[in-house]
Amino acid sequence: MSELDNRWSLPAGASRASAGRGLRTVSLKRLKVRENMLAYAFLAPSLLLFGVFMFYPLLRSVYLSLYSTDPAGRVASFVGAENFTALFSSGLFLDGIRVTVLFALLTVPAGMLLALVLAALTHNLLRGKRLFQFAFSLPMVLSVGSAAVIWKFLFHPSLGMLNYGLELAGFAPVPWLTSPKWALFSISLMTVWMNLGFNYIVISSGMQGIPDDMYESAKIGGAGPVAMFRQITIPLLSPTLFFVLVVSIISAFQSFGQINILTQGGPMDSTNVFVYSIYREAFVNFRFGTGSAQALLLFVVIMLLTLIQFKWIERKVHYQ
Repeated sequence: MSELDNRWSLPAGASRASAGRGLRTVSLKRLKVRENMLAYAFLAPSLLLFGVFMFYPLLRSVYLSLYSTDPAGRVASFVGAENFTALFSSGLFLDGIRVTVLFALLTVPAGMLLALVLAALTHNLLRGKRLFQFAFSLPMVLSVGSAAVIWKFLFHPSLGMLNYGLELAGFAPVPWLTSPKWALFSISLMTVWMNLGFNYIVISSGMQGIPDDMYESAKIGGAGPVAMFRQITIPLLSPTLFFVLVVSIISAFQSFGQINILTQGGPMDSTNVFVYSIYREAFVNFRFGTGSAQALLLFVVIMLLTLIQFKWIERKVHYQ
């Protein structure tokens, strides 16, 4: 009878164990649901902001790019892809991209190189390091509007300090903002200075993350400062440089404030970058359909450039 009792008691014990496991599974599922609800509750403000200020404008731009608008900016009729074909046939897209690419070539390499040199010079300073770091990071605290107004006074043909310094040095004054030859260069000069603070802080922080032991080992091996910078600093700093490169190119393709304040796209459309062309088409000429089509094309161009950088340039990045 004891064997029979044991035989019949096993299923009862097994059922109790399975019931316990079932209760634990239910409690774990409830706990997971509560954690997910809490996570979405914390994400709700950010998702709301992204939805209102990013996703809705993107969907609205897609909608408007397929329609024509009247002089008051109201949707008039469905035109399909005619807004896109009009951009290519008129040359508006190609001209805007040409000026924007030239602007990026003038600002991105110069801004990165200058920040890298300044970060390298101040990295090993023993005296006055904080003062130099504060001075080089100072442009970051200024808004685009404030910086553009300051540089507009500097670029003034007769009262500006730049032409005053050139005259003292015996050179002729330069028409910084009034000549098609100098206007884009002038805005690029101001943009390099304006972005110097961010680039310097990021690159300097990346240099501080490189272990000092590697430099000491290289010194023991007889390596000089140039060799250490080329063989140690640059490879270990490559992730930071890649990040600065991607952010700088995106920022160059989205530049608007300094151009709107200094030149308004002129003279002779020499500074009419793509974003300012979108602004003028949509909010000056009230052709929201064409402006939305340009905005979508700019989104595609920036996305393709970013993908190309991650596809080809990231291969040369040295991750520790």
